[in-house]
Amino acid sequence: MLKTGLAKYRMLLSELVKRDIKIKYKGSILGIVWSVLSPLLMMLVMAAVFSLIFHFDIPHYVVYLLTGQVFFSFMVEATTLSMQSILGNGSLLRKVYVPKYIFPLSKIISTMVNLAFIMVAVFIVMAIDGVPFSWSLLMIPVAVFYLFLFTLGLGLLLAAAVVFFRDIAHIYGVFVTAWMYFTPIFYRVDLIPPQYQIIFKLNPMYHYVSYFRMIILEGRVPPLEFNAVCLGIGIVMLFLGAAFFKAKQYKFLNYV
Repeated sequence: MLKTGLAKYRMLLSELVKRDIKIKYKGSILGIVWSVLSPLLMMLVMAAVFSLIFHFDIPHYVVYLLTGQVFFSFMVEATTLSMQSILGNGSLLRKVYVPKYIFPLSKIISTMVNLAFIMVAVFIVMAIDGVPFSWSLLMIPVAVFYLFLFTLGLGLLLAAAVVFFRDIAHIYGVFVTAWMYFTPIFYRVDLIPPQYQIIFKLNPMYHYVSYFRMIILEGRVPPLEFNAVCLGIGIVMLFLGAAFFKAKQYKFLNYV
């Protein structure tokens, strides 16, 4: 049914994605070039703060920092946009029938398009920092796919929940800030006392960020069990999000 719905409404989905991208860069002189420049500039700032001031002893720290930030920022941006997707298209939903999951899905896809351009910045920084390019980079689409499943599931859950509980939009901003510090973006998880490491490893983003870093920094394909964990987390989150969204979607029109 999902496949049939996507095939039938693929043109609408395409237009929604194009609209989101145009809106993001509307009025900007450089336009989509900012997708490359923004992480490069942010890298300089964060590298100065965390590398020069805190002196973390991590090889290729700039790339280490950027790889964590890129994946986490993608998840936050995609889920935040998805969260408002139903409320933001309430007028359209009241006029015509459209599969409601199209709206959060379009936000995830448009953010993925932006991620593709950001990866250009990652490769530039790798070259500058002397990180070798290896065949393991071919696994990047796999890493993005795993994160896509998780992000879509969380996005669907948030999109449905915020229709009934608007305060979630404000709470989520605080939550992702705490989530960021519980994800080893700026530091190595082995710096955490062993008795507390299990808490950090229960964090789904720990696994996705670690997977990405294995490909980029270690130049190796993550082992099968690590692939199974990342895929499993994504499938479970997608199932939960889709089930909650499906159960609540019939009441959306009473609240949007």
